[in-house]
Amino acid sequence: MNKLDSSPPSLTFPLASHADLRPVRRLIVLVPESEAEPANAARKIWELANALGSRVQFLGLCKDATYEPSLRRQIVTLSAIVGDGNTVPVESKIEFGSNWLTAVKSHWQAGDVILCFAEQRAGLIRKPLSQILESSLNATVYVLSGLNTQNRLRPTWLSQVAVWTGSFGIIAGSALLQIRITSMPRDWAQTTLLILSIVVEAWLIWVWNSIF
Repeated sequence: MNKLDSSPPSLTFPLASHADLRPVRRLIVLVPESEAEPANAARKIWELANALGSRVQFLGLCKDATYEPSLRRQIVTLSAIVGDGNTVPVESKIEFGSNWLTAVKSHWQAGDVILCFAEQRAGLIRKPLSQILESSLNATVYVLSGLNTQNRLRPTWLSQVAVWTGSFGIIAGSALLQIRITSMPRDWAQTTLLILSIVVEAWLIWVWNSIF
């Protein structure tokens, strides 16, 4: 994983040497759900694309059609800044779904490198997306960090319903399990199982809420 410095424009990403970078086919930029400051992000993307000698493909992942206009505006803004002057060819694509790995696999080809943001996480345990992509695709992944980000929109009522329904379901299931455990003989095994069930319950609620 290669981490890009997102400090003031006078600083560049900490690569050993631009001469060490071989030209690549495409730089696939995974546009996050939160809005990064487009000027700072675009400058770093442009610098990396020039250093790699590649064209840029912006890829957005939309979980809810309600958010598509906001995500599309963000991609259009980044594309306009990065592609200004026609020095870097730019294209863009928006996929619908919630699985970044699936979306990237449908576009990534040998010779491509990927750029994602440090705030992007995926999976049940909210693992950094960069680590998931590196291990699953064996791809070169650059991480852009330190940018100011803002939440795009508040969750829709459907998301809120899903959060509360899932949380109540986890609590109800855990309560039934704990009732069964309390019916067991009172010894160290019962105590251990009760503690584990409470820990797992809290973890499941946290993961479920993190997804939404």
